[in-house]
Amino acid sequence: MTDSLNPLLSGPSLPHGLPDYRIIAPEHYLPAFREGFRRQREEVETIASATDEPTFANTVAAWETSGELLGQVARTFSTVASADATPDIQRIDEELAPLMSAHTDAILLDSRLYARVERVHRKREELELTPEEHYLVERRFTQMTHAGAALGDVDKQRLTALNGRLSVLTTTFEKNLLADTNDLAVVFDAVEDLAGLSDGEISAAARAAAERGLPDRYVIGLRLFTSHPLLASLRHRTSRRRLLEASTARGSRAGAHDNRPVLLEIVRLRAQRAELLGFASHAAYVTSDQTAGTPEAVAGLLRRLAPAAARNATREKAALESIAGAGLEDGIGAADWPFYTEQVRSAELDIDTAALRPWFEAERVLHDGVFFAAGRLYGISFRERPDLPAYHPHARVFEVTDADGSHLGLFILDLYTRDTKRGGAWMNSIASHSTLRGTAPIVVNNLNVSQPSPGTPTLLTLDEVATLFHEFGHALHGLFARVTYPSFAGTNVFRDFVEFPSQVNEMWMFRPEILENYARHVETGEPLPVEVVARLEASGAFNQGFATSEYLAAAWLDLAWHSLSAEAAGAVDDVAAFEARALSDIGLDDPAVRPRYSSTYFAHVFSGGYSAGYYSYIWSEVLDADTVEWFDENGGSTRANGDRFREFVLGVGGSRDPLAAYRDFRGRDARIEPLLARRGLDA
Repeated sequence: MTDSLNPLLSGPSLPHGLPDYRIIAPEHYLPAFREGFRRQREEVETIASATDEPTFANTVAAWETSGELLGQVARTFSTVASADATPDIQRIDEELAPLMSAHTDAILLDSRLYARVERVHRKREELELTPEEHYLVERRFTQMTHAGAALGDVDKQRLTALNGRLSVLTTTFEKNLLADTNDLAVVFDAVEDLAGLSDGEISAAARAAAERGLPDRYVIGLRLFTSHPLLASLRHRTSRRRLLEASTARGSRAGAHDNRPVLLEIVRLRAQRAELLGFASHAAYVTSDQTAGTPEAVAGLLRRLAPAAARNATREKAALESIAGAGLEDGIGAADWPFYTEQVRSAELDIDTAALRPWFEAERVLHDGVFFAAGRLYGISFRERPDLPAYHPHARVFEVTDADGSHLGLFILDLYTRDTKRGGAWMNSIASHSTLRGTAPIVVNNLNVSQPSPGTPTLLTLDEVATLFHEFGHALHGLFARVTYPSFAGTNVFRDFVEFPSQVNEMWMFRPEILENYARHVETGEPLPVEVVARLEASGAFNQGFATSEYLAAAWLDLAWHSLSAEAAGAVDDVAAFEARALSDIGLDDPAVRPRYSSTYFAHVFSGGYSAGYYSYIWSEVLDADTVEWFDENGGSTRANGDRFREFVLGVGGSRDPLAAYRDFRGRDARIEPLLARRGLDA
């Protein structure tokens, strides 16, 4: 294929830098990647082989200008690899993974480049650098050192081999999980099995069955996490158990999609790599370049929270068993917890969350909730652009305009689940802001909401509303970051800081001035009754023992796997037994409260970027809860407050130390007390 026939090699052809996915075929990707590899190798070779004195301009800034084509192609491909992973795309992803790993290593482990970066780093205080340039020098030097650039040649060869194998394994883990998630979708023969579901939910199940060639039957697909939203409504215990058993079986069945040997090898190789790099464990390696600093700091926080969370969960369980009565002779199980939680919520708080769904129609939540809050806080506006095609017919493009009328970026929303989309919800960027390259951001939000039959409105659960606000918080971070250098663009911040802005954005979903604007009945237009709003606000700590325990259990599993030394990791051969020991160690082994993710479907840590980092959510929530307190103290959702948060947090991207940025915003370090109160852990 000649370059002229490959649209990826001619750059984005649509307005605002959007790739034209209509003319990009799977066979275009690998040739474009190879050309991107070739060009960046040449650019880096010029920098590394230079004989003149290293400077910021000829070394660090020159490195930042390299790889532009590769970055464009990688972001274009990664978007479809996660959101529309057809068999062709999956094959490319598997072939690409070791190639990308080897290319990255070739740069980060280049001794000549490292020597030049080290020289600039050593004399950085003598140079007339801007604060962003100074921080970039520090981060590039740390990045290369952390990657192993100071190792000898033999160790570098071993490190490259480890990285290459790990890239294959993590891709395999995700492929296995997607396939097993689709295979284990639960098929129900009769509508009676779905008693308790709404007409819209039954319609979605019938539609999913029809798409699989199963007329007159009903299919409920699995979500990424252990539990399932429909467990709260399904009246038949057998149906609930079937759904939960399918969810927890993913990746743990002997056969083609068994993730147990895959994750065990990942754990062993990560531990070996950490040892090679001079760290006691993978967790020590990862946290050394995060705000946490050490795995001991992370373990300290988790152990501080776990006992109170477990006690609260025990009290909640007693309340569930009280309302369940004699109907459950063997007590509340994990499949029962969501269902009876709703019964308790209804009895004690007079809130029926399933009955609230007509007030959360997706279009209204998006435009009159998520977009409205952003406009109120930051002055930005949104206009749908149906003339701009995205990567899939379900994905919709919106142009975002700043308060002064200037173009801010593009926002793409991909709401619905499908067999080619990985589970969960996430934000990614197709392009990021950089004044060095003159690029504007294009950010994507993906969710996995069940799509109802044509003509039927999409009604969201409370959790789905929260997820939409959460992921849009990431999108705002990607849209607002204004930096010079691509390395600092968008959400390129420490992993245990990145969830902070998105968690803050969740606060607006229940604020009266926002809620009253979007929570209107899909048929009558009536607002959510004020007494219901008051009860929702008062229910903040309800079921938080369960929610905190299931999250902490998953975070502890991640930390336990990745705190193993190379020798200890090599001795583990039973995934279930390891999990049981780890959960018993922290006191979160109640079988009725399963970890939010078990190891064989823990995509965040075995195929995503959160290995030894799933603690990030609770770590960031300390900042989040403290920030919510600040908004409350300063008048709530005002433009002045939004502009301050944008200036000091969202707008800086990764261009400065995040905790220093937080101190500038808040005037002090964050306090943990607001988090403890929020989750009912302060008693």
